Amino acid sequence: MVSAVLRMGTRGSPLALRQAQALSDLLAATHPELALRGAIETVVIRTSGDRMIDRSLAEVGGKGLFVKEIEEALLAGSIDLAVHSMKDVPTRLPDRLAIGCYLKREDPRDAFLSLLASSLAALPQGASVGTSSLRRKAQLLYARPDLRILPLRGNVDTRLRKLADGVVDATLLAFAGLKRLEKEAHATVVLAPDEMLPAPAQGAIGVEIRADDARARRYLAPLDDAATALCVTAERALLAALDGSCRTPIAALATLAGDRLVLDGMIIAPDGRARHQHRCEGDKTAAEAIGFAAGETLRSRAGPGFFAGLAR
Repeated sequence: MVSAVLRMGTRGSPLALRQAQALSDLLAATHPELALRGAIETVVIRTSGDRMIDRSLAEVGGKGLFVKEIEEALLAGSIDLAVHSMKDVPTRLPDRLAIGCYLKREDPRDAFLSLLASSLAALPQGASVGTSSLRRKAQLLYARPDLRILPLRGNVDTRLRKLADGVVDATLLAFAGLKRLEKEAHATVVLAPDEMLPAPAQGAIGVEIRADDARARRYLAPLDDAATALCVTAERALLAALDGSCRTPIAALATLAGDRLVLDGMIIAPDGRARHQHRCEGDKTAAEAIGFAAGETLRSRAGPGFFAGLAR
């Protein structure tokens, strides 16, 4: 029997809960009958990625650890919707699951935070920057090989506290997360994409459902943001073409200009010493093909030796 309640599965971090609340608010506004019946329920699920905070994601198995248990609950029928930060979702979804909608994307750029310097360039020689993102580390070292990159995991409040305590001289966070938590004032400066290209799908919230769940699709259809869907589709296609994971520093950002989609992609060695970039564009209706072609071009330019080096 299908439950009359629409159950949303989410991680329990303050940011994840804020994102789930955003979905709940949109559902209630679009479908008032759900709100009147109190039929929207949030189910907090602790993921492997939340438990393993003492090691980098590359060491413990990758970004999929932030969605694995939530997807298992979705497949088991104990939740109806899974609310994800799309940058954490592997490009290949489990059988029987699909993305039901994308909410309108927040600002995808990275923010630079420091109590010591007004910009990345203004950091003193040998300053420490805290991040556990291989993508951010690689781009930082490309721009500033003198910097000391220190591992820094935890939720946004944890990282802000470590910055305030002087554990690191600076850090980088997704500006979207800061905005959703109403902490954007902590950002020293928002980095332009040509200074720090974001992670594929950064700033985008996706709602995963069982592929055959017509009820969930019906509720989510009015919430789907077409522009976000196109851009995220292109970025994730690039990632898929590169067989990307958190072990491979990959960055991508798609933008729309009328009916044209422009995609910037990058692969970079973890030490920042080798970098390959490519811009690809075309009609927005070919978003997936544009992304895949960009990924294939980057793979060809880098050559097999580049990826073999990353695997060691």
